[in-house]
Amino acid sequence: MATVTLEQSLDLYAMERSIPNIEYDPDQFPGLIFRLEQPKVTALIFKSGKMVVTGAKSTEELIKAVKRIIKTLKKYGIKIMGKPKIQIQNIVASANLHVNVNLDKAAFLLENNMYEPEQFPGLIFRMDDPRVVLLIFSSGKMVITGAKREDEVSKAVKRIFDKLAELDCVKPIEEEEELEL
Repeated sequence: MATVTLEQSLDLYAMERSIPNIEYDPDQFPGLIFRLEQPKVTALIFKSGKMVVTGAKSTEELIKAVKRIIKTLKKYGIKIMGKPKIQIQNIVASANLHVNVNLDKAAFLLENNMYEPEQFPGLIFRMDDPRVVLLIFSSGKMVITGAKREDEVSKAVKRIFDKLAELDCVKPIEEEEELEL
C-alpha cells in the first residue's frame, strides 16, 4: 500500500464525467475509486491530489501502476503538473519456512509476542529490526506486515527463522506430511 501525492487539487466530478470505469459517490465516500486491470491495483483518489494505491505485488509494479494512472488521467484531459511523489506505507507478504514451528515453546521464549490458540491459530510477533509484525503458524507459513521496503521482508524472515532455530522451536517437516500437501 502506498500514498501518492500530486502537488495540486483535482476535480473529481470532471474525472468521473470523462474517465470510464470510475466510481465516485461523494455521499458515500469522499474519494474516487479507480481500478486498473494491468497491473491489478485500486487507487483511491482525493480532491487534495492525494491517492492511496493498493494491490501492487512489488515496488516495480507499484511505480508502473502509478505511471499508468497518471497517463490515463492525462489521456482524458486531466492536467497533471509535476511528478507524483510515491511513498510506500506498508508491504504485506507471505513466506514459508518449510519447517514445523512449536508455537507454544516460541510463545514462551520469544519476547514481544502474543499467542492465544483458542482465539487465533498463529503467533503474533512484533520484530524491532526491521520494524514488522509476523503472523507465524505451526506449519511454518507466515504473513509479514509493516515493512516499507522489500528487503525488510527478506531480512525479517531470515531473522525469525534463525531465532526460532536458535531457541529449538523448529523441526523438519516429516516426508509423509510433505507428500500430503
